[in-house]
Amino acid sequence: MRADHASFACGAALGFLGDLATGDPRRGHPVAAFGRAAAAAERRLWRDHRGYGALHTVLCAGGAAASAALLTRVVRALGGRGGAEAALTAAATWAVLGGTTLGREARAVGGALAAGDLDLARERLPHLCGRDPQALDGPQIARAVVESVAENTSDAVVGALVWGAVGGVPGLIGFRAINTLDAMVGHKSPRYRRFGWAAARLDDVAGWPGARLTAALATLAGPDPRGARRAWRRDGRRHPSPNAGPVEASFAGALGIRLGGTLTYGGRVEHRPVLNSGGRPVESADIQRAIRLSRRVGVLALGVSVAARPVLRALTGRPRAAGRGGG
Repeated sequence: MRADHASFACGAALGFLGDLATGDPRRGHPVAAFGRAAAAAERRLWRDHRGYGALHTVLCAGGAAASAALLTRVVRALGGRGGAEAALTAAATWAVLGGTTLGREARAVGGALAAGDLDLARERLPHLCGRDPQALDGPQIARAVVESVAENTSDAVVGALVWGAVGGVPGLIGFRAINTLDAMVGHKSPRYRRFGWAAARLDDVAGWPGARLTAALATLAGPDPRGARRAWRRDGRRHPSPNAGPVEASFAGALGIRLGGTLTYGGRVEHRPVLNSGGRPVESADIQRAIRLSRRVGVLALGVSVAARPVLRALTGRPRAAGRGGG
């Protein structure tokens, strides 16, 4: 096994295990620090103009990836390409993954629903998604949670691992920066319709491979592979998001449930297409089933990313320089 591949494999596995063990810290998370920096840049750059939004996106996402690339070069220069680079990869992987926190928040809402405490479920829902919770009943909250688990399995786990396999630590950090920017400004609200356009489009491009891998792995790992494949093929393209559609459709088919339909964001009502229309309505117990499927998908994505890294680096023209790193 080449030294570069070994460093990535060891680091990614350790970072994945770190996320399983600890999840996201409540304070001092690197992603939160990036969010504060991006918000500060937005306050200086905001104009109702796509060009200023593109500049904001380049400075924030590009700056994060460039900083990660520089840090990687420094680590290689000071510590070689062995344990030091594996440690950096582990730290970056832990920082960008959010699977454990995703499951924890989803489980909290599911527990409130199971206990019949709608007020608590509505209070916890904004930790997962931006929907207006007050008008939602129990089944609608459960549906929102399952959809959020599906979409964030791609955004907070699989997509990051894919870009880590392609670009190492800069790929991990760059993808999470793009995804975070999209969550911050990639909305269709009056303030961000133009300013957030570049962040939203870049997130669509960066999220494309991870979303397809997530859908494929959900099909493979779910309890109903045929149903997942059928829903993905039939309904994945009907969703307004090019990446959420395949993921949510495959989860719906795999779990035998119906997702999509009417929802409310920031007072704005959206009528989205139903995904897997032959499935049954979502129940609170389906939240735990979705969490288990998400966890299986994450483990498989780690294996795929580690196994595919040598091929991806060859395809992107980034072979390891001869004579470096030993082994």
